[in-house]
Amino acid sequence: MFQLHNDMIGPYLDRLCTPEQRERWLPGYCSGELIAAIAMTEPGAGSDLQGIRSTGVRDGDHYLLNGQKTFISNGQLCDIVIVVARTDPAAGHRGISLLVVEREMAGFARGRNLDKLGMHAQDTSELFFTDVRVPAANLLGEEGGGFVALMQNLPRERMTIGVTALAIAEKAFEDTLAYCKERQAFGQPIGNFQHTKFVLAEMATELAVARAFTDRAITEHCADRLSTDEASMVKWWNTELCNRVTDRCVQLHGGYGYMREYQVGRAWADSRVQSIFGGTTEIQKEIIARGLGL
Repeated sequence: MFQLHNDMIGPYLDRLCTPEQRERWLPGYCSGELIAAIAMTEPGAGSDLQGIRSTGVRDGDHYLLNGQKTFISNGQLCDIVIVVARTDPAAGHRGISLLVVEREMAGFARGRNLDKLGMHAQDTSELFFTDVRVPAANLLGEEGGGFVALMQNLPRERMTIGVTALAIAEKAFEDTLAYCKERQAFGQPIGNFQHTKFVLAEMATELAVARAFTDRAITEHCADRLSTDEASMVKWWNTELCNRVTDRCVQLHGGYGYMREYQVGRAWADSRVQSIFGGTTEIQKEIIARGLGL
């Protein structure tokens, strides 16, 4: 997925790579010959990153990595994967580090390509690490600095998800508006019925409000002023709005909206996960509440 490769993983490499790591990874990364992924989620730890159980035990010039990850986008195709692991289990969140595992390393195995409800073009995998000897030179950033790095980059990731969700919703609305002007029922376009008009008017207004808020947040982000809780607001609001808009657009398309040959049906299925990945809506609300001093 280009969005993941370029906009979510890029900041980790740009901010944390040593000069030697830049020489090794960035040329292929920038040309697209090297595909990247990041492995946070585990079967027993999703939005709660402090609950991860994968371990990286220092052994001379290497880390011995063991653990399992799931729901990893680009997992089947990646050439490098940034793995979130505990290098000091006794240190809490200060014992979390980022280790870069490369495709050919012994003990690194990919599980099945997970069968998702939507986003069928995106590979999403289980990853397994069994005594993988990761060179200390593949430590990304400082040992124990992984949690801080994740917290620094997650607002940008959430902004990206929010912007994408809004774009999907806007396109679904555009297609549905055109459909309602053309589709005939009872001798007239379905857009002539009051209910249809009201639904379209509601969506147009909600999208306009979201666009204004999102544009302001993008401006703040580019000026390095966007707060963590504001990024969570964008992510929460836009992904949930996308769910509502695409659902109503499918309804206005009738039976055709449920057919995969219609783009609105694919948008409905593909976008549903956006309020889950990158931190669930519930986690975003918790972050916002903390920003309010609660």
